[in-house]
Amino acid sequence: MKFQCPPGMRDFYPEQMRLQRWLLDLWRRVSQTFGFEEYEGPTFEYLDLYTVKSGEGIVSELFSFADRGDRRFALRPEMTPTLARMVAAKASSLPRPIKWFSLPRMFRAEKPQRGRLREFYQWNVDVLGTEEVIADAEVIAVAVEFLRQVGLTPQDVVMRVSSRPVAAAVLQSLGIAPENTVRAFGLIDRFDNLEPEDFRRQWSEIAPGISCDDLLMHLEAADLDDCLKLVRSTGSQGIAAAEQFVQLWNRLRDFGVQEFCRFDLKVVRGLAYYTGPVFELTATRHQLRALLGGGRYDNLTELLEGPRIPGVGFGMGDAPIFELLETTGKLPSLADELDVFVIDAGEEYFPKALEIVRALRRAGLNCDFSYRRQAVAKQFSQAEKRRSRYAVVVGEELTRRNQLTLKNLRTSEQRLVLASEFLSNPCLVLGL
Repeated sequence: MKFQCPPGMRDFYPEQMRLQRWLLDLWRRVSQTFGFEEYEGPTFEYLDLYTVKSGEGIVSELFSFADRGDRRFALRPEMTPTLARMVAAKASSLPRPIKWFSLPRMFRAEKPQRGRLREFYQWNVDVLGTEEVIADAEVIAVAVEFLRQVGLTPQDVVMRVSSRPVAAAVLQSLGIAPENTVRAFGLIDRFDNLEPEDFRRQWSEIAPGISCDDLLMHLEAADLDDCLKLVRSTGSQGIAAAEQFVQLWNRLRDFGVQEFCRFDLKVVRGLAYYTGPVFELTATRHQLRALLGGGRYDNLTELLEGPRIPGVGFGMGDAPIFELLETTGKLPSLADELDVFVIDAGEEYFPKALEIVRALRRAGLNCDFSYRRQAVAKQFSQAEKRRSRYAVVVGEELTRRNQLTLKNLRTSEQRLVLASEFLSNPCLVLGL
């Protein structure tokens, strides 16, 4: 049997791992720039943590198992339940607002397809402990800052922003009963993935007697002011929903990210725990799945029998963002580089070469050498293949004058340096 990587999983060879590390480091750096702290949780949780939020139907979407004590667990498919559990456990002692981010590996037992894998990394950014919409605006601003740093523009992507209370008020104006709102949200969430006739058929099952054309008119309308005027006309809850969204829209402008954002009532997010503004990031010119999804969830910790702690956040998977960056030609070209490659001019100099290697590594430089004792020319060839910036040659100059030959492999400039001076401060001598 020829063993292969399981479907929906990935092997990370060094060239892929460089890109993966670049993305994770950039996610981390952007998060920290905005004052977020990193956290992590277990790779698997009790299965009930997911079913209490999403119902037993989610089990088929998870990699679940029972241990020897017949306790049921599942590999984590998302981070929000873990976050809510951790925050609820220490709710009284955590300073507010809680601004956390994580870069976990996730697992979903679903059919692999374009931009969707069974194992993937996900960037999670959340603010908990406040209902102020400035928190919603800031998590969107975090995402937009990442987009800017990788070179994506409003011509490449759009942050589609909406609000479940606003959408609920629109449905109310159409005559949808409150008990059918969640079902209607589930259908609207699949709007872009359904054929028009399928959407109309399912709408008639949810809301018999209510025109689908009236719904489509609102879903496809682009004017925010008209929508909010309708929402306000539905009563006090509609007025509150409209005011919340206006505040969010203004804060997005204050953060300087409104050019990336567009009001889109079709964005409602399928998960039932969302309670306020919701948003998705999509590509404008490429048929890719959503690059990011998130929103406000003010009651999730209560589902875990904890205190009510309002929150807002998003998750961005690595697979779709890599696909978009490659498609748009914005994926960086990364190469593994050494600072110094140490070359011995003969076997008698090898012990001294290893001593120099040891000193350079202790100084924090990326340094390597040839395992085989071979001609200097072959060692130089190995240094160039490893894309080393410098080569240090240990030869007779060390014995005669206590000097080392230092060669810049980018410019071919070569000079002699005192070994004692070089080893006392190699970074200064190399200009690194």
